[in-house]
Amino acid sequence: MNVLLLVLLLLPLVGSAAVGALRGNGRLAKLVAMGFALASLALTAVTWFSYSVASAAEGTRFQLEFSVPWIPAFGTSFALGIDGIALVMLALIAVLVPIVMLFSWEERLPEGRTEAGFFSLLLATQGLLVGVFAATDVFLFYVFFEAMLIPMYFMIGRFGGANRQYAAVKFFLYSLLGGLIMLASVIGLFVVSGEELGQGTFTWVELQRMAAGVDEGTQILLFLGFFVAFAIKAPLVPFHTWLPDAGAEAPVGAGVLLVGVLDKVGTFGFLRYCLPLFPLASQRLAPLVLTLAVIGILYGALVAVQQTDMKRFVTYTSVAHFGFIALGIFAFSSQAFAGATLYMVNHGISTGMLFIVVGLLIARGGSRLIGDYGGVHKVAPLLAGSFLIAGLSSLALPGTNSFVSEFLVLVGSYPREPVYTILATVGIIFAALYVLWVYQQTMQGPLRGAAVLAAVGKGGPGTMLDPAVEARRDSSGFPDLRAREIAVVTPLIVLVLVLGFFPGPVLDVITPSVVATLNEVGLADPVGGLVP
Repeated sequence: MNVLLLVLLLLPLVGSAAVGALRGNGRLAKLVAMGFALASLALTAVTWFSYSVASAAEGTRFQLEFSVPWIPAFGTSFALGIDGIALVMLALIAVLVPIVMLFSWEERLPEGRTEAGFFSLLLATQGLLVGVFAATDVFLFYVFFEAMLIPMYFMIGRFGGANRQYAAVKFFLYSLLGGLIMLASVIGLFVVSGEELGQGTFTWVELQRMAAGVDEGTQILLFLGFFVAFAIKAPLVPFHTWLPDAGAEAPVGAGVLLVGVLDKVGTFGFLRYCLPLFPLASQRLAPLVLTLAVIGILYGALVAVQQTDMKRFVTYTSVAHFGFIALGIFAFSSQAFAGATLYMVNHGISTGMLFIVVGLLIARGGSRLIGDYGGVHKVAPLLAGSFLIAGLSSLALPGTNSFVSEFLVLVGSYPREPVYTILATVGIIFAALYVLWVYQQTMQGPLRGAAVLAAVGKGGPGTMLDPAVEARRDSSGFPDLRAREIAVVTPLIVLVLVLGFFPGPVLDVITPSVVATLNEVGLADPVGGLVP
């Protein structure tokens, strides 16, 4: 029995408790939190190199497994294990958390809030996300799925903007409702497993083996329970309405984890649970999901270009990106699966960076309004350049990380779903429009906008979006990136470029698992483009 995943799960949770106890010493709390985050990053690197791609290609479904009985009467166990899809998600969260902490190092928190509290919640979120991605017991997955809402709820509700309470409650209620619907399907799956296997179980491997024998009507009912929960989390249109409020009101660090990792639980759930456990239902309902995916691509792009709030703009771009991921998942080809999984990683990097750059801009100007900025490249060229790189990655420019994943999704989806794929490509044009429009409005041209002019001493106080943001405004004018901020964006820029030109190592890890998932669905690969 391998305890590596157990330690990877417990390390940030222990760190969260330790940091939470240091409320009287903010600097020490931050140092301890960063120590635990870096230790988790190192342990994730050990996990990466302990994972055997050759074993996965030979048919080993999960590796580094750990399992002990949990509630034997209910057929549950505390079971952990990873495939290539889970591994890349664990790597993403391990990379983003230290970056988020470094970004938040000098952030001014709302009155009465402590650094220890915020950094403790970051570590708690990390630990619970590890549990979500590593669980191989369906009931254990459900527990982590619900538990991860708690620290994010408090980060939004206690450390966010002026409307943080509304946004936090909306986020929690949407996610909780989806979770309760999924719970009904989890219980139903246990009952069905008892009928099929003679004894109820929540073990993923056993449930997958019996999946083909469950009648289609039952599969559809169970599938819908999981699908609604994951569609809310993803978020797919029309289940997305919580995200713009939560993303806009969340502190930037929490927003990065929200749109960069936590949302991926939904698309991960499609790949890990919906497709392998309900293969007939997945095939039958794929046209519905593909329709929602394409609507999300076009709707997200059209609404994004109309936004006046930069943080809401980023969240709507994410709605469009998740449409591409869903398209790749429900196109049922190995190339599309690999592209969707790689897109999950690349979206976390590019959108996380975009959210961070927007946060740096807001910290200087004190406003979230796009119209309050203009000509930023004249006073902060490094910040403007970072914004451009994040934007180009978001629109999937060739040479950036997102291009490879988007290309694989479209190439892999076309042979089986040509109409949906052609419609989705229109979203690429819209993406170029909304990204370049916002960049031009905020970064190019002469100095203009209330936030910029006030910061450089050439205008009045301006009209700031909310007092909570204004209270955290940088009082030293409109400086370019400082050393700490350069350290925040540099690793993200490196990842954007490295994964843009050399995605092979990540694809090598992903490929055996996506091929196994396609086999579990029971469909032939229409392209045969990926061979483990």
